Amino acid sequence: MSLTQADIDREIAERRAAVAPGDHPARDYAPYRSTLLRHPKQPPVAVTDPEAAELTGPVFGVTDVTALDNDLTRQHPGEPLGERITVRGRVTDRHGRPVRGQLVEIWQANASGRYPHQRDDHPAPLDPNFTGVGRCLTGDDGEYTFTTIKPGAYPWRNHVNAWRPAHIHFSLFGTAFTQRLVTQMYFPGDPLFPYDPILQSVTDERARQRLVAAYEHDLSVPEWSLGYRWDIVLDGPAATWMEEGR
Repeated sequence: MSLTQADIDREIAERRAAVAPGDHPARDYAPYRSTLLRHPKQPPVAVTDPEAAELTGPVFGVTDVTALDNDLTRQHPGEPLGERITVRGRVTDRHGRPVRGQLVEIWQANASGRYPHQRDDHPAPLDPNFTGVGRCLTGDDGEYTFTTIKPGAYPWRNHVNAWRPAHIHFSLFGTAFTQRLVTQMYFPGDPLFPYDPILQSVTDERARQRLVAAYEHDLSVPEWSLGYRWDIVLDGPAATWMEEGR
């Protein structure tokens, strides 16, 4: 039987009532259907040689980070379609101290809600001038900046008429690949928030709000882009929620 939005809403309410605010939901969070199949079922594997793990693991890219990598609107010959935006923020620790020199990567759908991926086959147009991937290093003040296109909402097959709110995926690295943190940034006022089991899996309302960027007019560039601020706190009671379980 196909699950409806009402079924998902009921499951979300039941699990929210059963989990204390601030606790991370179970890895097999039922309203988010695919977690039932792919959540870890075995204990973590101990890494006996961390250096060997780094040498054989993924790398950050085949080239150094360049000044253009953080502008997703200038990676192709033509202009991408959609609303151009600037996203800026600071990466800090729990005491507000800047985290310098951190690799920040983003990936996102285009303005129509489509990823340039072979498994994304819903009927929305691809944009030949937008790939949706960028990266930068934080400055001495912990600040990062991206220029991109505001992503569109898109359907996913979690349940009948399931739609994901517009969002941008963020990845942050520490001093090693094994320290990677992944999260998502959302946009203010999105009407899809209450219906999204991924966002609603964060049971603490304050933690959910910390995943939502703020429109900041002073960050808008005249006749060019609208500005959003999204600060990232890596640890402590006000930490930004990360997909690894914070």
